[in-house]
Amino acid sequence: MSIIKKRISIITLDHAASLFYESQIKELFGELVSTSTYSALDGSIKYLGDADIYVVTTDAFNSILDYQKYIPSNIPKVEIAVNYKKESIDTLMRIPSGSDALFVNLSEKMVREAITRLTQLGVNHINFIPYYPGSPPVKYCELAVTVGESRYVPDTVKTVIDLGQRVLDTTTIVEIVLRLKLDYLLESEAFKEYFKSIASSNYSFEQIFDRSLQMESQFEILMEIIDDGIIGVTSKDVVFACNSKSVEITGISKEQAIDSQAELAYPFLPFAECRLTQKKIVNRLVKFKGVDISATVAPIMRGSEYLGAFATIQKFSEEESKQQNFRIQLLNKGHKAKYTFDDIIGESPAIKKACDIASRMAGNNSGVLITGESGTGKELFAHAIHNLSERRNFPFIAINCAAVPDNLLESELFGYEEGSFTGAKRGGKLGLFEFAHKGTIFLDEVEGMSPALQIKLLRVIQEREIMHVGGDKIIIVDVRIIAASNETLEELVNQGTFRSDLYYRLSTLPINIPPLRERGDDIMILFEYIKNKLGGNFILSPQVKNAFVSHYWRGNVRELYNYVEYLTYLGKQYIDYDDLPTSFHNGLAKVRNKKDEKLNLDISLLKQLAGNKLDDYIFVLDILHSAYVKQIPLGRHSISENAQNNGSYLTQQEVRNILNDLSTLGLVKISQGRGGSKINEQGIKVVNELKMDCK
Repeated sequence: MSIIKKRISIITLDHAASLFYESQIKELFGELVSTSTYSALDGSIKYLGDADIYVVTTDAFNSILDYQKYIPSNIPKVEIAVNYKKESIDTLMRIPSGSDALFVNLSEKMVREAITRLTQLGVNHINFIPYYPGSPPVKYCELAVTVGESRYVPDTVKTVIDLGQRVLDTTTIVEIVLRLKLDYLLESEAFKEYFKSIASSNYSFEQIFDRSLQMESQFEILMEIIDDGIIGVTSKDVVFACNSKSVEITGISKEQAIDSQAELAYPFLPFAECRLTQKKIVNRLVKFKGVDISATVAPIMRGSEYLGAFATIQKFSEEESKQQNFRIQLLNKGHKAKYTFDDIIGESPAIKKACDIASRMAGNNSGVLITGESGTGKELFAHAIHNLSERRNFPFIAINCAAVPDNLLESELFGYEEGSFTGAKRGGKLGLFEFAHKGTIFLDEVEGMSPALQIKLLRVIQEREIMHVGGDKIIIVDVRIIAASNETLEELVNQGTFRSDLYYRLSTLPINIPPLRERGDDIMILFEYIKNKLGGNFILSPQVKNAFVSHYWRGNVRELYNYVEYLTYLGKQYIDYDDLPTSFHNGLAKVRNKKDEKLNLDISLLKQLAGNKLDDYIFVLDILHSAYVKQIPLGRHSISENAQNNGSYLTQQEVRNILNDLSTLGLVKISQGRGGSKINEQGIKVVNELKMDCK
């Protein structure tokens, strides 16, 4: 019976590193796994294949967004941590105390990280001098220490100690084992020997691991690995488990907590409420010994039977600090425009026109308002405009105004002062407008802003200045605002839910992104592009192609992507009409029904309005349709002359009245001056239907 191998993908910045880590994993796991290696520098990351687990170095990606772009969110991931072997530490310990030595690595960050780890491991007697490609000149040293990067050691150095590449730390190996459910390997001699070969500090993971191996279950290993405090109770609220982090947060030792009633050991945690309601209690702020603690309590259920509960706890200050550090990382790395106009796929006149208008607007610093249905690519255009502008080297920050609660949106955009509200960070917080200084901020679904926030945004546009929440200091910002909306803002202005002055400020440079159904051949061009991107290997029947071209595409490109992804994973080489998902047929039927209802309503209203002069109305619509095909506008005089030539005597005043009625019904557009009158798409449908009825 053949063994199904676990697939491990190893992703690093440099290809040589991925090969090195691959050799270690193969040596430990043997025939139980198959491995693949990828590198960010050589571009192989673009061809990342499927895996049961992804093992990734921290330097492989520039930002969280890049990380999410390449690595599927539903597959387990392990971050690589490296360490020195004990023999390497022994070698360094033999160097005389007080010696000067260059420490050589690829970059300043990697040098300092390596030296810091050596210090943690007790190598404190050597005066290490950082050295890396491009580093400032350093004083002469006879000795250099490196981790596999001897090529960068200066020629003047007499003695070079190459410790070789640092190996995978025990934390990484254990996490891989647990993620792949190969827990039994931790008891094997090969793994024990490997762990013994790795250097450790007094508080290293190896000590935690050695202690965990003596515990009765593998669960306790996980308890110690997780950063949050964890407390477990039985169905009768008796504490049976707690980790070291919970002891650190609460000050309650394991000896005090285990086998005690939860209400006595942890009276501030709502275990009793969780037992009674059997529902998860999320992010409740509790206070214990003057410390604010964020707690989540989740019930453990087997069917309808309550087995107990687990609480995860974290000091509120630490939780907020982590979130703030994450925001800073995103602001420093992730807030960059990723797309250009080359990434906008399509050859139709409609999309070409939109791209042409947008590219012309890119060089201007005025506000841009991008409108269009959901899924048409409004954010893609915003990225492209920024990347073509003079602000391309500065931040591009995107925020969805409708997805963030109003009070939080205000503090995110404008920042806040210390003590301005409960839970405000000590020292205050900068807002996104400040982080976007000299760059661009993209406000998606801008119609989601409250009237109060609309006023503050208007001030930013008019005065180029902001004020922190709870502050009194004026801060000057230089930010270009690109706004987007799925809705018709003019209608919201008329309804009084969106300020007219803000609308006119935002819409200095308007762009409308055409829906997919109006882009003709682009549908199949995009189809092929997405199929190739997903690695699809199938062809469509003529019937399916016709269905795709004629589909309404309510969800636009996003809907198309979903269907291509569905067909890709269907695993068939030839896609017939019956292979299309039910949602495709249902959506088409709804759209058709909606179209039929609208068409019938317009015809009914026209008949009521025209009365016994319906033929005259049909004649005007028909003559406008002919002019539309020939791409020429028609005025009242021309329509009246055509009527006379065809035996229908209509004065210019009669034509004016008919055009006004048709315009009221939304079937034609009347332009001022010599622009004439033009029939629209709905008008064409109405006249064609009426002509069919006459036959």
